[in-house]
Amino acid sequence: MDASGIEAATKRLAAALDSLEAALERRREGDRSEAALADQVSALGTDRSRLAAELDQQTARAHRLEATSREVSRRLDLAMEAIRTVVDTNHR
Repeated sequence: MDASGIEAATKRLAAALDSLEAALERRREGDRSEAALADQVSALGTDRSRLAAELDQQTARAHRLEATSREVSRRLDLAMEAIRTVVDTNHR
């Protein structure tokens, strides 16, 4: 092999190494992007769990408030009926 052949082979080897290095850097960047995406998915899962728990608490609170409202309404109806009875009795 003559000097020009060795020089050409060296250039091809250097070009191949450069290509390999660029491919490795793209792969590392892809891995970093994948890790960042996995972190985001994990954070979203955590947020979803927290929001679901808060929704469950607020739903339970809404049910309690609804039941309390019905009870207050029932008691008001009874009180108004008692007042009507007293007023009717006193006007006779």
